[in-house]
Amino acid sequence: MRARTAITATLAALSAAPAAAQTPQYRSAAGILYVSLPDTGEIAAAEAALAADPGNTELILALGLAQAGRQQYREAIATFTKGIALAPGNAVLYRWRGHRHLSVRQLDSARADLEQGLRLDSLCYGCLYHLGIVKHVTGDFNGAAEAFARALPIAPNPGERAGSIDWSWMSLSRAGRAAEARAMVEQHADSLPEGNAYTRRLSLYRGEVEPERVLTPADTSGIDRATLSYGIGNWYLVRGDTARAREWFERAVATTGWPAFGFIAAEMELKR
Repeated sequence: MRARTAITATLAALSAAPAAAQTPQYRSAAGILYVSLPDTGEIAAAEAALAADPGNTELILALGLAQAGRQQYREAIATFTKGIALAPGNAVLYRWRGHRHLSVRQLDSARADLEQGLRLDSLCYGCLYHLGIVKHVTGDFNGAAEAFARALPIAPNPGERAGSIDWSWMSLSRAGRAAEARAMVEQHADSLPEGNAYTRRLSLYRGEVEPERVLTPADTSGIDRATLSYGIGNWYLVRGDTARAREWFERAVATTGWPAFGFIAAEMELKR
């Protein structure tokens, strides 16, 4: 009996281990608590590597990225902070800490980090792109458009290029600069990755697809559903249809994709 009790206790502890590894990250205005994902080995390996060389900023960066990969954003922020203490002139560390401040809705801290990263490296694409996101979600649409205009020429790959074009269109449109927004998507209509959520939103902006066909049953990822839903809602909002816009923003925040920029932007739209 005693042995059976011990086995039962061990099994219970093992089944609880993943939950214990999931840490609180963000609580929404609706009271929903979002937590990290349990480590599947990447974080432990990065921690071991760093323990062997604790002053290595590349290993600090690797640990922070591993933590962020499991949605341990608050832990990643702490890790990047340690790296910045060792290398205050490293723009990449500010870029990633700013990004993760954004993930947990610490928008003022995100802006400060991204602006500091740009002071250190004015051509840091990640700082420009994520500063554009921060400005867009906080309603500074002209400022966002400026950031994306600077980011677009230095986008490192077609996926990032699609993202910069997309957010440029949304920011310009919301700033009342419709002609510039239209020119943005017409001038950059090629060499974009198929199936990418931003590419699909761009098809909507160009009038190539109807809004009800942008999001399909095949879109099962919470991140993609939040991204696409926000884009559709913003498209309706630009056209003055606030009721349909609200419907799509609510659909965005009803997904599991809470770290998505579309989810964050939809939250902010619903507050306004």
